[in-house]
Amino acid sequence: MIKKAIAVMTSGGDSPGMNAAARAVVRTALYEGVKVYGINNGYAGMISDDIVPLTSRSVSDLIQRGGTFLGTARSMEFKTPEGRKKGYDNLVKRGIEGLVIIGGDGSLTGGSLLSKETGLPIVGLPGTIDNDVWGMDYTIGCDTAANTIVDAINKLRDTASAHRRIMLVEVMGRNSGWLAMMAGIAGGAEYVLVPEVKYDLDDMCHELKAMYDAGKRYSIIVVAEGAASAVGLGKIVEEKTGIDTRVSVLGHIQRGGSPTVEDRMKASMLGEKAALAIISGATNIVFGFNEGKVVSVNLFDAVNNKKTLDPELVRLARVLA
Repeated sequence: MIKKAIAVMTSGGDSPGMNAAARAVVRTALYEGVKVYGINNGYAGMISDDIVPLTSRSVSDLIQRGGTFLGTARSMEFKTPEGRKKGYDNLVKRGIEGLVIIGGDGSLTGGSLLSKETGLPIVGLPGTIDNDVWGMDYTIGCDTAANTIVDAINKLRDTASAHRRIMLVEVMGRNSGWLAMMAGIAGGAEYVLVPEVKYDLDDMCHELKAMYDAGKRYSIIVVAEGAASAVGLGKIVEEKTGIDTRVSVLGHIQRGGSPTVEDRMKASMLGEKAALAIISGATNIVFGFNEGKVVSVNLFDAVNNKKTLDPELVRLARVLA
């Protein structure tokens, strides 16, 4: 059954391209003659009834902006069945018949629970810089974040070379090392430490010392936050090698910035697919990209399976170090 009104929301950590995706959802729905509501501040806004109608003008001047114009927030209340029922009731009273959720694994998990308990049609879009949603090789924002990290590595290499230093760069990735691995390879790092792969700190320090003794001017080590604290690791590396070592924790700078062309285009394509799907009556699917093509993945499979790091990336990082 064709829907007459849908809603769109962003949830979890913000990622560049969320605005492009939400914009595409809104304008596609309006083009199809369907009313669109925006839920401000994620699940917290759903529960507090912070839900507003959106027009084409509501999403103008957004495609180039990072962050999310809808906002995002944590909601402990939504983790309870009572909280989810409260949010659902706020949707129903406006005649909202389907929901597009743009977010990462935790956000999509919340959507899967809402769908199971209420029957509300849900279509998800993977909005997370970690690129850790199962069933796809791209998530909205991951390309921009990786480029931000590479830009930082390029700058840090200049000062590391000037002082013959070892430079540790800590990046996001509590459970996934995709960002660290991609940026490390693209940035020419000597070592990339990720939570999925064990590493021998003594061996690494021995190799670093040998390289410097042979005349090497600098080394870059990219560390995913889930693999170690770069601050603590930097102290150990300096003690074991005797080489001047510095640490740069990039933090939330990785989430911001104007989206790349890839993130703008792919987010827009996914947003259109999501809007058309939810309008036509589809539910419990997540749209993403895999091998350059749009794919749909079962929502419950996406949130209940763990994505693994491509071993080819790990091998390539070692070969090119």
